[in-house]
Amino acid sequence: MVGKNSNNFSFHNSPDFFSFHNFERIIIMSNLIEHAKSELEFAGYFNGSEINNAMAEDVLELIKVFSEQGHSGFSASFALKLFTKLADFKPISPLTGEDDEWCEARDGVFQNKRYSGLFKQADRFDGKAYDIYGKIFRDPDGSTWTNSDSFTVVEFPYVPKSEIIDRPPTNDEEKKEND
Repeated sequence: MVGKNSNNFSFHNSPDFFSFHNFERIIIMSNLIEHAKSELEFAGYFNGSEINNAMAEDVLELIKVFSEQGHSGFSASFALKLFTKLADFKPISPLTGEDDEWCEARDGVFQNKRYSGLFKQADRFDGKAYDIYGKIFRDPDGSTWTNSDSFTVVEFPYVPKSEIIDRPPTNDEEKKEND
């Protein structure tokens, strides 16, 4: 058996410990951690600024916790998708639009508690809810941005989604591409 202490594994004197399943799990954990370290080193996270080094250490800590959980292919994929949504402050089930999902952000402007990009106010869109990230504009160089043209009215139940709208290059940008 493998038992967890604060940050590391502790090994118990148990005949089960050296089972194939445990051996396979240890190899997978080791491979994932080594892969993460290698990629972070290759990308220069340990050779640069203090903030990059700290970020790399934080990510490695998450990788170690994830690897210690012993997920299989399916459960790993499921856990990653769920974690990504939650860590990104995204809802994991459709928004209902019910009154208990809203708080008043400022006078007459209500923000959804479960998804911070969703608002409603009486003087905009006839009081209907709108997603401020409904449209994301992308420049030819790949940079993205939003503005008031990004707002899209939504209907409930609602699962947040964004439409990517590619902005065509300007004449100056086309000139630079052809040079």
